[in-house]
Amino acid sequence: MPKNENLKSILIIGSGPIVIGQACEFDYSGSQALRSLREDGIETILINSNPATIMTDPVMADHVYLLPLTTKSLVKILKEHPQIDAVLPTMGGQTALNLCIEADEKGIWEDFGVKIIGVDIDAINITEDREKFRELMLKIGVGMAPQATATSFLKGKEIAQEFGFPLVIRASYTLGGAGASIVYKPEDFDRQLSHGLEISPIHEVMIDKALMGWKEYELELLRDKNDNVVIICTIENMDPMGIHTGDSITVAPAMTLSDSTYQRMRDMAIHMMRSIGDFAGGCNVQFAVSPDEKEDIIAIEINPRVSRSSALASKATGYPIAKIASKLAIGYTLDELDNQITKSTSALFEPTLDYVIVKIPRWNFDKFEGSDRTLGLQMKSVGEVMGIGRSFQEALHKATQSLEIKRNGLGADGKGYTNYDKIIEKLTNPSWDRVFTIYDAIQMGIPLSRIYEITKIDMWFLKQFEELDALEKEISKYKIDTLSRDLLLEAKQKGFADRQIAHMLDCLESDVYNKRDELNINRVYKLVDTCAAEFVAQTPYFYSTFESEMQLANGERFSQNESKVSDKKKIVVLGSGPNRIGQGIEFDYCCVHGVLAAAECGYETIMINCNPETVSTDFDTADKLYFEPVFWEHIYDIIRHEKPEGVIVQLGGQTALKLAEKLDRYGIKIIGTSYQALDLAEDRGSFSRLLKENNIPYPEFDTAETAEEALAVADKLDFPILVRPSYVLGGQGMKIVINKDELEETVVDLLRKIPNNKLLLDHYLDGAIEAEADAICDGENVYIIGIMEHIEPCGIHSGDSNATLPPFNLGDLVIQQIKDHTHKIALALNTVGLINIQFAIKDDKVYIIEANPRASRTVPFIAKAYGEPYVNYATKIMLGEKKVTDFEFKPKLDGYAIKQPVFSFNKFPNVNKALGPEMKSTGESILFIDSLKDDEFYDLYARRKMYLSK
Repeated sequence: MPKNENLKSILIIGSGPIVIGQACEFDYSGSQALRSLREDGIETILINSNPATIMTDPVMADHVYLLPLTTKSLVKILKEHPQIDAVLPTMGGQTALNLCIEADEKGIWEDFGVKIIGVDIDAINITEDREKFRELMLKIGVGMAPQATATSFLKGKEIAQEFGFPLVIRASYTLGGAGASIVYKPEDFDRQLSHGLEISPIHEVMIDKALMGWKEYELELLRDKNDNVVIICTIENMDPMGIHTGDSITVAPAMTLSDSTYQRMRDMAIHMMRSIGDFAGGCNVQFAVSPDEKEDIIAIEINPRVSRSSALASKATGYPIAKIASKLAIGYTLDELDNQITKSTSALFEPTLDYVIVKIPRWNFDKFEGSDRTLGLQMKSVGEVMGIGRSFQEALHKATQSLEIKRNGLGADGKGYTNYDKIIEKLTNPSWDRVFTIYDAIQMGIPLSRIYEITKIDMWFLKQFEELDALEKEISKYKIDTLSRDLLLEAKQKGFADRQIAHMLDCLESDVYNKRDELNINRVYKLVDTCAAEFVAQTPYFYSTFESEMQLANGERFSQNESKVSDKKKIVVLGSGPNRIGQGIEFDYCCVHGVLAAAECGYETIMINCNPETVSTDFDTADKLYFEPVFWEHIYDIIRHEKPEGVIVQLGGQTALKLAEKLDRYGIKIIGTSYQALDLAEDRGSFSRLLKENNIPYPEFDTAETAEEALAVADKLDFPILVRPSYVLGGQGMKIVINKDELEETVVDLLRKIPNNKLLLDHYLDGAIEAEADAICDGENVYIIGIMEHIEPCGIHSGDSNATLPPFNLGDLVIQQIKDHTHKIALALNTVGLINIQFAIKDDKVYIIEANPRASRTVPFIAKAYGEPYVNYATKIMLGEKKVTDFEFKPKLDGYAIKQPVFSFNKFPNVNKALGPEMKSTGESILFIDSLKDDEFYDLYARRKMYLSK
């Protein structure tokens, strides 16, 4: 039992829908906290409005409330559960903290006798109110940048006059740097000041003298009630001050910090944490360090909660911060808890890293045409990846290979910038591809001193890039048959992919792979063990690297592989990589359920993924976790090492699906629907022929691979025409065009962005109603798990539509057609597992828009709405353990459930917010209504008349 015996029932507040600045890292933290509390026999009650995440799954908490995050919802829950003793608000990001404060101000916690644990309200107020925080720091002797608070426009102008430019404006009580900006010129100041005052809930901003070019660091701390404090991880931002940490490339452990400065920073962080309040839990502290020999340290901010970085720090070190923080919140002390990885040492220790991790953010600027792509104090990224390697260079390459932006790593792919002015401009105005641009600059011969002068990225990092460039130039002098073993091994140790080396040598990727095999240059797998192998780790959490062979006294040569292969039957689940618009946390939900279902069927489960924010990469979700890029070379090596029965690709979104063709070609079994069926559904032409053979209506269409072909097609089809590329997710590149000029422009632009793509041109059914169905099929039987009707008209991407379950306005005739078409298509595609089909309904006739024989964005939503574990069922069917007829389906839903998209347009103020066939939402929430007379439904339905964008 927990040390505080009075805590028997705890309410956890989740973080709501995914938005830029607050993503699935808080679902990961919340999921860990729920599991941690239940281990101690505590009843858990969760409020969270996000249906896409594993956190709101019935298996996670004793009571899950999918309700809007409002004080009204809290009161409803507290009335239903008078037994709640405490609330833990530190796991749900800023959303949860703000709601907790609002409830405190309204006296709700007091009314119901609920105690706040894990944080102190005074601590939140001190850290969020920048003026109070500044006063406290000065009192305890911690340096800060010259700064002052303004609660009016006039006061802000006075401060600017006193400090001079450049200045930083930060809004109080906001998340993800909302309302923050750097102002270089007086003429921009008024607009930015007004914006900051407006966006802050208390209409207050802090104006700082900008510390441009200073280095930025973060420390993750944990403290218990006995005031024991441990520093879990030090994270260094490769980007200097001026770029939000969520948009920075970050490295752990810190690379360019002297030991004496690190010790000073530790002492300051501990002193700060102790001074802000008396609480037990996690804390994140950010510092700026001057880039000269003095290494002056200045405090930026402190967050008394688990943060975006604590998910990263947990994955980087193997120390589960949220899990331990929730134990501390209920009264345990660090010395009473076990290290979760070794199981034999105490949690009162500081992890030691014998590897390097690099986090790179993932942006989606292509979804926001006309957006300002410059990175600054306001966070703009939608996800992130993490690479683990034995060196910074290896980890950096792995992270760039994980991004899924059609790059194979740094350089050696012919896609770099070669225009001097363009490179200088991109270095001066940091954008999403800055990491690649630095490499291009070095390749072009721009001196490191000049790159440093522009970017202020520490010279140590720049020299690492320079070494990679030198190695690339050296290898390029050889051919595949003349390249030495030493040089090839060095390239692999520094993270270059086989296809990059093939580019340097002008040969095939398979030639490099075969040569590696021949020379015995093979990946070995190392444990993430929190203690640099000082103690034996019990947790199978691995990353790959390349080692020089060691020679024993008897002449035997070997390199140590810490991943021991068992003789059990194994299943590999391919994860969905970084979050992005069109492929979010719902696929992580599916992967986690796939792993759990395969384990129930007696398989050893192996997870491959590179996303540090999610539950799928938790060290104890699968039997074995390989924290590796979802990139062919890495996957193939793991499969060769583990020899699984097969690979599940249909749960990891388009990321995993794209690898199906390679797996099939290499003779690796795909579990569930075959590659041929997956490919048939993706190839628009073949799929339409299948519909024709089955007498299923679809909009008139044709395909084109050039602009000329497209114009010829337009003569046969009536405008408007919907243009869409094959093999994409989230409606990427889709456009509705109304004349030949627009058609030509769109096709040329698409083929430039996605060369050699087969484009599908559909006659767009103007004014049609859109609906979709998800189903499970075992090859013989089909069960439709849900039919949804979209409130918005056809033409708005399904991910951006309000989807209503069950349909509210479709007659029996239409519903029957949807059922018939779904059955026919699922069987015709030989589906084994999940399938999602989208329909357009016009004049009571149901047309097929597309079919995806894989897990879809809506599966978690339907599972939550009906209270049934559909991914679990589908996985057991994929594995051949069960048939559809073996399950007793009992969906329960009173009234309707509506999947509501959530947008992050506030990060891109000048962007056209009109919706169209390309998806733009970053997350979703679920709304339950009793009837169609509900005001909220009426409001949504009234808005359906909004115009469509092209």
